[in-house]
This record gives sequence, C-alpha cells and structure tokens, in this order.
Amino acid sequence: MPLGRPMRICVTRRLPDAVEARLARDYDAVFNEQDRPLSDGDLASALRHFDALVPTITDRLSADLLRAGDHRVRVIANYGAGVDHIDLQAARAAGVAVTNTPGALTEATAELALLLMLMAARRAGEGERELRAGDWTGWRPTHLIGQSLDRRLLGLVGFGRIAQSVARKARALGMRICYFSRRPAPEEIAVALDAARMPRLEALLAAADVVSLHVPGGAETHHLIDRARLAQLRPTAILINTARGPVVDERALAEALGTGQIAAVGLDVYENEPRVTPELLACERAVLLPHLGSATIEARTAMGMQAADNLDAFFAQRSPPDRVA
Repeated sequence: MPLGRPMRICVTRRLPDAVEARLARDYDAVFNEQDRPLSDGDLASALRHFDALVPTITDRLSADLLRAGDHRVRVIANYGAGVDHIDLQAARAAGVAVTNTPGALTEATAELALLLMLMAARRAGEGERELRAGDWTGWRPTHLIGQSLDRRLLGLVGFGRIAQSVARKARALGMRICYFSRRPAPEEIAVALDAARMPRLEALLAAADVVSLHVPGGAETHHLIDRARLAQLRPTAILINTARGPVVDERALAEALGTGQIAAVGLDVYENEPRVTPELLACERAVLLPHLGSATIEARTAMGMQAADNLDAFFAQRSPPDRVA
C-alpha cells in the first residue's frame, strides 16, 4: 500500500468493480466515467497532471507523447500483458517506469483460442446465423458438415504461457501438438505436452491442420502471416489469432478465405480495431469475436489487482514485480 499522501492516478478505461474499489481506496484515482478511448491530447494531459497512468491497449503512448518533457507521471502500470502500444525506449529515456500484467490472462485467452477452434471446425457461427435468421429447415445428413479436431495436428506459433495452456487443453480434445519458436521449450514442458518443435515456421504451416498464433505484437511480427505464408497452409487448415491483429495481413487472409485457399479462420483481434476488413465480415467461414480473449471476470479482476500491486511496489520504493521498462 502506498505510503504518505495518496498518489494521483489516471485510469484510462473502466475496470471491474473490485479493482476500482481498491484503487479508489489506496489512491487519488480518477476514472474514465464515459469509458471512451482517450485522445492523444487527453493522454498528454494525463502525463502532465498525474503521478501514475493505468492504460490499456487502446491507449497508444507514442515516443512523441513520452518525449514531451514535462511529465509528472513516474510509472505506467499497463492493464494487460502486451505493451506494443507503449514506446518503451521513449519511456526509459523519460525516466518513466512501465509494468504489465503477465500471467493473469493466460487461461482465459487459451480458453478463447479453443473456442475459436471448435467454432471454426464445426461451423458453429454459420449454424447460429442460419437458425436466428429463420432459415433452418431441419436436420439433414449433409447440412453444415465440419471437421473433427480429434487426432488433428495443432501448430502453435510461439510457445509461451498462453500457447502452452492451449496445448494442454487441446490434448484433452485428442489433438497432437507441434510448435515453432525461436528457442526450444524446456524439455520437461515439451515432454509433458508431447510437443514437437518444428525447424521453420513454413514447415509448421505446411503440416498443421490448425494454426494458432501466440506471438507478441510489434514491428518484428507485423504481417508475420502474409500472403506467401497463407499459401503454405493446407486447403483444409484453420487459422486462429488471439495474439495481435497486425500479426496477420487481413486483406490477404480475406482473399485466401474467398478463394478457398484455407478452410476457415477464427479471429479475436484485428489490424485496425475496432474496424474489421469488410471482406472478412462477409465471409461465412470466418468466426469473428470482439477481442474477448481475457474477458472473464476472474482474468480481468486479476489483471487489475496485478496492476495495483505494481503501483503499490513502485510507490513504496520497491521493485515492481512486473516491470518491463
């Protein structure tokens, strides 16, 4: 808990009640009552007038904002694991600490990846739309035939906490596991999950029945899955993205779906959120969710409490447990 006078903090979006109650108890906390994205001007003002900022992925803290030079903010306690919306180099140069909330959203996001796999494989979105529109004429043997995930090969691109949780859950469905990452997983994890490391991303794309993306955002992974790599996928393959929208070239993906180059896609993140490429919206074989990866009350509350823990540690002059800059 902070010592001395309450520090003034700006919370950029509404958070679960228990989190807001804790922050209001321990800090002079100002909340975004309208729950709308803040403009660059709003963020610049917050950097000048508060001791700490609690942003989310909708708040782009660019180098220009962080270089302004008259910051009062001393710490940015990001509400979320990903920090590609914050210029970490500029934050360091400005003497502003940055923390995140890894781990809190692992299981919720892994669950959602499995949900997208099942919905895409079994054509659940198509079926629900048909039924709600009043177009269902009754059971018939060839209606909306999908594919089973049993004994199918799941290819995980990236093999961190979330991907490993997806692997554990997918094995319960009878799926086989392979992965691609820069470094091999610890042997005990690979053995426990019976996960084979693929030597190249292209090899994974060519072999897998389902490809699930679990890499961070940023310049290094921008359009990692582009037109050429989509062409490596099997015509029966399913692509899942719960990572970051710009990891996939959305227009190339819409083309691949439109031509039947791949079978289906399940997306929870998009290149230009909240806008979605219109061709994807029109594609029946695309399962599209509105960035719900961590949207369980358990995960969203844990994320807020983790951000509060980081604030408490920083203002008590301890090292924040989740400092990234």
